[in-house]
Amino acid sequence: MKKKKFLIVLSALLIMVAMVTACGNGSQGASDKNSNKQVLNVYNWGDFIAEGVIEAFEEKYGIKVNYDTFATNEDMYVKIKSGGSHYDVVIPSDYMIERMIREGMLQKIDFNNVPNFELIDDQFKYLDYDPNNEYSVPYMWGTVGILYNTTMVDEPVDSWDIFWNEKYANQILMLDSLRDSIAVALIKSGYSINTRDLNELEAAKQALIEQKPLVLAYVGDEVKDKMIGGEAALALVWSGEAMSAIKENPDLAYAIPKEGSNLWVDAMAIPANAQNKEAAELFINFMCETDIAYKNADYIGYSTAHKEAVKLLPEEILNNLAGYPPIEDLENCVVFKDLGEFTKEYDRIWTEIMAQ
Repeated sequence: MKKKKFLIVLSALLIMVAMVTACGNGSQGASDKNSNKQVLNVYNWGDFIAEGVIEAFEEKYGIKVNYDTFATNEDMYVKIKSGGSHYDVVIPSDYMIERMIREGMLQKIDFNNVPNFELIDDQFKYLDYDPNNEYSVPYMWGTVGILYNTTMVDEPVDSWDIFWNEKYANQILMLDSLRDSIAVALIKSGYSINTRDLNELEAAKQALIEQKPLVLAYVGDEVKDKMIGGEAALALVWSGEAMSAIKENPDLAYAIPKEGSNLWVDAMAIPANAQNKEAAELFINFMCETDIAYKNADYIGYSTAHKEAVKLLPEEILNNLAGYPPIEDLENCVVFKDLGEFTKEYDRIWTEIMAQ
């Protein structure tokens, strides 16, 4: 019995060896091919790219894309700064790009590999956050304003003061974004959204603490769905979210307050620790192809920095205040600046506000 059992086991082992050898010889090429296939790691805002664009890039270039999303610039910064992740393309906002450049977290782009950069509108080039246009390629731009339900708000919406109107208690949504929400309080108090004055920042903190009992919730991307569903009367929103919401619910409208607001630019950049810079530049150039830029702008609802893609957009979008406001509405709008070491004071103030 032992001999027979040994022979059975030996036969089984020989069969297994033969199968492994055959599989190895037969699939070696495929295995090598898969292991050598380029991989591109992209880190973007949630719902900030059109459906099918990633797949189109993969099909065109044979590069696998790993795609992750973040909710705020600060979330993205912490993940990149920690060094535990290796993304090849990130899409931060202006002030965060400025900070990441200062801290050596981004690398220069070889624009010889991004010829479609010439299709980006000149008004979005050489801005303060990247003055020599070495580290970033503008993607989308917009404003921060007030999205409101016209069936629930029966007065003009032209000032940030409305967010402190007790008439709308528990009907106000604020952004769970420290720079955006603090900016509203700073502007309301007559201060710069880039202030480094502790007294001014303290005044903004007190204003937000005073407002907090009126706030239904501090939200992120879900603000759009909540406003579409009529869950609140007023919301602090990014303009693209407003565009998308208005499409779904015609009772909604958007306003840029007369006191001014934030004008922002989100741009594509390459982290210093990127492991596939060549594919990253290929991806950025692909995103600047006119048909792809149009598809993204049409799907996302934000304003594109691509001068040719704009021409393809329908009139109802171009005439929408949330998407492409008249120049006079932007006169008091300001771009966020990197606050350097003073950022910790904004972090502290925000923590104190949220703790109330």
